[in-house]
Amino acid sequence: MNKKPHTVSLTIMGKEYRIACDAEEEEDLIHSAHQLDVQMRKMRDSGKITGPDRIAVMAALNLAHELRMMKNQNAVLNQRLSECLTKMSHKIENTLENP
Repeated sequence: MNKKPHTVSLTIMGKEYRIACDAEEEEDLIHSAHQLDVQMRKMRDSGKITGPDRIAVMAALNLAHELRMMKNQNAVLNQRLSECLTKMSHKIENTLENP
């Protein structure tokens, strides 16, 4: 079965972009574009950064940094979860072996 991507129209800082995506990814793409639009508008409105290219780069850096922080946090949480599950597994094995 060949899925044909469709085109989604997104508006970021007043500019329209048409992006091809799979139907199941459309909602996430729209949400991501909205998040980017909000961040870019905040930067523009602060007056500290001028020019759409610089605003876009700074917004991308901020979002990439947030993503990296979340991935690091996720890795730590996964490690802790794995350790807890291992401890629980050992306790269960010990309980079953020594009733």
